Amino acid sequence: MRTPGLTRRRIAVGASAGFLGLSLALGSGLSATAFAAEPATFTGIVLGVGADETQRIVTWYTSADIAQKVQLAPTSSIVDGEFPADAITFDAVGAANTSTTGFNRHATLTNLRENTAYSYRVGGEGNWSTAYSFKTHDFEGDYDFLFFGDPQIGSSGDIAKDQAGWAETLRYATTANPDIELLVSGGDHVESANNEAQWDAFLAPDQLRQYPVAATIGNHDVGGKSWEQHHFTPNTDRSSQYYNGDSATRSGGDFWYIYKDTLFIDLNSNSYVNPTDGSLGGDKAHVAYVTDVVKKHGAEAKWTVLVYHHAIYSAASHSTDGDNKQRRKDFTTAFSDLGVDLVLQGHDHVYTRSYSIKNGQKENPDEQPGADEVFPGPGGVIYVTANSASGSKYYDIKKPDNSGTGVEGLGPDPLNPDNYWFNSAQNQEHVRSYVKVGVKSDKLVVENIRSGTCAAPNAAVEKGLSCVNTPDGQPVGSIVDKVTVHPYHGDGQDIQVNVPNAAPGEFGWTIDGYNGLVDLGTASEHNGEFFEATGKINPILVTDSRRSLAPWSISASVGDFTDGAKTLSSTYLGWTPYLLDGGAGAEAGAPVLSAYDDQGKGLSVASALAAAAQGHAKGGAKLGADLDLKFPTEIEKGSYRATLTITALSS
Repeated sequence: MRTPGLTRRRIAVGASAGFLGLSLALGSGLSATAFAAEPATFTGIVLGVGADETQRIVTWYTSADIAQKVQLAPTSSIVDGEFPADAITFDAVGAANTSTTGFNRHATLTNLRENTAYSYRVGGEGNWSTAYSFKTHDFEGDYDFLFFGDPQIGSSGDIAKDQAGWAETLRYATTANPDIELLVSGGDHVESANNEAQWDAFLAPDQLRQYPVAATIGNHDVGGKSWEQHHFTPNTDRSSQYYNGDSATRSGGDFWYIYKDTLFIDLNSNSYVNPTDGSLGGDKAHVAYVTDVVKKHGAEAKWTVLVYHHAIYSAASHSTDGDNKQRRKDFTTAFSDLGVDLVLQGHDHVYTRSYSIKNGQKENPDEQPGADEVFPGPGGVIYVTANSASGSKYYDIKKPDNSGTGVEGLGPDPLNPDNYWFNSAQNQEHVRSYVKVGVKSDKLVVENIRSGTCAAPNAAVEKGLSCVNTPDGQPVGSIVDKVTVHPYHGDGQDIQVNVPNAAPGEFGWTIDGYNGLVDLGTASEHNGEFFEATGKINPILVTDSRRSLAPWSISASVGDFTDGAKTLSSTYLGWTPYLLDGGAGAEAGAPVLSAYDDQGKGLSVASALAAAAQGHAKGGAKLGADLDLKFPTEIEKGSYRATLTITALSS
């Protein structure tokens, strides 16, 4: 029998002057504190990533500047849409919006359990939002996440068409991959940073409330606070060196989180010059941030993945930008030295996958274009650029030039002259797509997958852009590119073993043997002053095999003895607990006297039979107690019976 909270069960006892029945019942619960809330509306609810897999951050807009919360409960405990009394609440914080009317709020959900479906809602007592659900997964082992490039809602000039393409990509991607665990963006969520109509369209799909979102800031997301008001991120450094622009309007920062065996570091690549003096110091600050995070937390993960907006190894309009050429000099050697495995980028609205790049150069000259397996050596990094996830805008691939294969060069690949020297794969069909990354124990599997064809919803094509996709041969769900990245293991051999969760164990108790009536016999009269009857409870067996070694206690209280309309107060029953067999850290409770002796309350109030402290040994114990019923001679003749309720508590 498991007792995660409170347990009760019943056994029977009796006496001539009063029959005693002993029983137990089951039940548990926590109570949530209620609070008053004025009517408010809630918009833009987003489920974000937390600092690790045990956390989520919920962010939303509200029309009223009042205290608000997130209410959370296991989905299985919700009946007819009603959250249970023991639902947990998390206080929200926030401020007035600076880019629009209303207010923003966020709250961090903590101590989530693995493999659990949860439901949540925002607001306050009497004024809650719609409830949404998400599920956690095993906190160890393989998992998949999805990466999306540049929805940029509004860039086609038609918000509704852009929203339709974005929603269809999310719908298809999550339907095809229902067990994915993260949604990661490459930035440029909207065309205009403070256009809330565009933000409403971006945030409309419910998948953004069902899967944790790791949002990256793009160049179209800066110039106002909307991005930051819609996405509160964990472990964020918002120091000035990670910004461009006026402090009143700049948004974003560098942040990191660990999910399972992956260290994710997200950079605000809008800043590559130092905003204080215009020097090229912003990238230096980003490198210092990545270096610090990797040194402090890299050992906690098997993989390191960087995410930022400006693609330094792309193939379209932004491939020749001076800031991206600068970042190739500023970033690549540091990323190689720090052991980064994968870099995910957006900005150029085209799909590319680099060769293994080390210190700004192709690591292995013999690596073949489009290879489906890659074995980077030490310092080898794969850079991926995602195409448009909404179809709002595409950029066409440019031809290489004669600038060579140096760090800043954009010359051709000797093995495939139509490609830039750094790219193993390039693709632009003017169809929506997304990137799926499978994180395995000994490899990363990166796939670029079509989420659309030339057909609507595909706003840029609907407005006249050509499309080279052939739906019959390249349908939705078909793979544009796929590569398996194998890590470098040095000159030795790595040995891995997966250790499952140990059985959590159980805390429980039962009656030892037959649960019969405890008969106290006929009470004896003592010098005409009082009656007394004695006996023993049926022994109780306690077992505790839990790994947590959490504390436990067994207590009891008794209701009044009755015989028809006649009553004998339960305060007159006392006991002396003891251990028949020690174990499981059990210590017997203190004796409780009959009220006849000390004018107290006897066993009418709960009293300890036995208990164990935190950290006790595993095992079992047998608990007993001598019963002493002593009461005045004024009690009427009869055959009385009572029920003793025993309660077990465990953490």
